[in-house]
Amino acid sequence: MSSEPVDFSRGSVAEVPEVMTGVLLVGHGGFDKLEYRSDIPVPTPGPAEVLIRVAAAGVNNTDINTRIGWYSKSVKSSTDEGATQAQDLDATWTGVPMSFPRIQGADCCGRIVRVGKDVDPSRLGERVINANTLRFYVNYRPMESWVFGSECDGAFAQYMKAPSSEAHTVDCDWSDVELASVSCSYSTAENLLHRAGVKPGEHVVITGASGGVGSAAVQLAKRRGAFVTAVAGSMKADEMRQLGADRVVPRGESLVKHLGKETVDVVVDVAAGPAFADLLDVLKKGGRYAVGGAIAGPIVELDVRTLYLKDLTFFGCTFQDDVVFRNLVSYIEKGEIRPLVGKTYPLKDIVTAQQEFLSKTISGKIVLVIPD
Repeated sequence: MSSEPVDFSRGSVAEVPEVMTGVLLVGHGGFDKLEYRSDIPVPTPGPAEVLIRVAAAGVNNTDINTRIGWYSKSVKSSTDEGATQAQDLDATWTGVPMSFPRIQGADCCGRIVRVGKDVDPSRLGERVINANTLRFYVNYRPMESWVFGSECDGAFAQYMKAPSSEAHTVDCDWSDVELASVSCSYSTAENLLHRAGVKPGEHVVITGASGGVGSAAVQLAKRRGAFVTAVAGSMKADEMRQLGADRVVPRGESLVKHLGKETVDVVVDVAAGPAFADLLDVLKKGGRYAVGGAIAGPIVELDVRTLYLKDLTFFGCTFQDDVVFRNLVSYIEKGEIRPLVGKTYPLKDIVTAQQEFLSKTISGKIVLVIPD
């Protein structure tokens, strides 16, 4: 099904269809819970919202984690092991039950085709990307937010509504696919560096460096003038160096063996799992540990003596200050970072895309192209 052509000269009444193609998540579980449909009602934007014609949408760990119910505290395993013990009552970012059906997709690049009554009609036609953490829906309360694909519908469909204040216009020559690789991964990475206060000349270790968040963190840490050690599969070392990594440690090998104890200022971690103790051992006294994921396993062993005797500071990083996404957009517009897209798939092949994502054979982002 194709949408009608949009005439942006007609104000906020751009022609859009009543139904759209998209992917519905109908419950927690396996790939069978993803239903590709062409009869989904097109959302209607509220007074302060915009309707976006989605061009492309990135694939992220959070899409898979949400589908399998991995955020439930009952789950002890890594993402790729599934979440067979998940409890529906706490299997979301916010720890509340998931509402089904849900359209997932935390990353969106598209054009505004309709605006709510309180939004300036001049926004029609703008190419936008969405903020990763949505503060509008929680009245901008500190440390609270919603996420597309979890608390509200996201970008795995032809149309998506979003708060106008959190749909950001970007002036750049990147393709729609490239821009669709940004919102979740790059803002997560920038938030980790922002919260940890990374400064020029500091030594930063980045785990999961070949993935979406990790590869973004490598670029963003180099932008800040840091010395970067990337932890990634040995076959991806050259790619990590091309992104700017000064040193690459093969995933699964001891960081202490490669770097020595107390040699690192900041650890940016999206993996956790069995390597957690090594990450703390390589930190200098007074070092900072920032975590934004646990794909290798959420349950770790912490010797509290290491924490307090080394005067370490821990940062759990989910909520993002408004400045994080504004800064990210400015980096794109100034040409200070570049996208790393590994592969694209049509939306109908979402299962294959997520399977390849889980295989960890692709560096950078996997992006879904949304049909006309």
